[in-house]
Amino acid sequence: MLKVSLIIPAWNEEEHIVDCLLNATRQTVMPHEVLVVDNRSTDHTVELVQEFIREHPEAPVQLLHQNEEQGLIPTRNYGFNHATGDVLGRFDADCMLKPDWVEVVSGIFTEDAEAMGATGPVTYYDMPIRKISLRGDNSVRRHSYRADGGQVLLFGSNMAVRKTAWDIIKDEVCPDKEDKMHEDIDISLHLLGRGLKTVYSQRMICGISARRMDTSLRSFHSYMDRFKNTFNAHPEHWRKHKSEHTLYLMYPWLHALYPIYQQYLELRDINPAVRVWLKEQMKRARKSGETLDDLPDSELTMNADDEATSDGLDEMVDAGTYTTADE
Repeated sequence: MLKVSLIIPAWNEEEHIVDCLLNATRQTVMPHEVLVVDNRSTDHTVELVQEFIREHPEAPVQLLHQNEEQGLIPTRNYGFNHATGDVLGRFDADCMLKPDWVEVVSGIFTEDAEAMGATGPVTYYDMPIRKISLRGDNSVRRHSYRADGGQVLLFGSNMAVRKTAWDIIKDEVCPDKEDKMHEDIDISLHLLGRGLKTVYSQRMICGISARRMDTSLRSFHSYMDRFKNTFNAHPEHWRKHKSEHTLYLMYPWLHALYPIYQQYLELRDINPAVRVWLKEQMKRARKSGETLDDLPDSELTMNADDEATSDGLDEMVDAGTYTTADE
């Protein structure tokens, strides 16, 4: 089985980092290493990671520091360059991986020796109707989140790159000093420009926050402009479908719904990321016969209403481990 390194860029992530690490280290297959790359955090991110390492000596968590330059791209690059696994998984500190994520990712690259990058669908754990959102996201990413006539684009919150592929493009990826591009699409286009294959797997599932939809329309426009800016930096690549058009259609509804649902979560004192993670761990335990004694008691007291509203990272159909641009 190929070794999977997990890279988590972190800047002031004290609210999410512990939950993220619990999620990353309670997998059906333990990752080779989990690299938290701190980028000049001014909150308690560093202390929390250090405490996690002390309390979980069996977990392969390491804390790295990237202090030379502020920004996601240099922090991501630092983590990728220091990783020692065969495959580099990258996601954000507020993401919640499905419990079999590492196993699925290792399988993707094992089964397809030509695959150099992989991505999959996401669901919003802090929004209702998560089953529907997962299926909708899966449909959009399979059919429109592509370039050059159907080549898969990677999504930064849920992506993996083969280490050998990263070594090929690491000196070519755009530094984006002005912070106007989508760094994940930039990596994708550099891979495609080198003739390296990217694939999509509907089993490679990650939960993310919908907080982007809570920003102002002006800020959302600026975020959407990153698609155009990234492709303008790569004029040799083209798109048939522009996925941002779908996001523009979704924005008014999600922008209106997001704060309402957050009020509901606050009134119920619910941490949506932890709730979804716990539900997935309970599913995993039932299948494997494992105990949940190591989980906090307070997290095991979900009532029926919470269970009914926490669709979580529900399983996609198991058939078809992954699809490529040709399928």
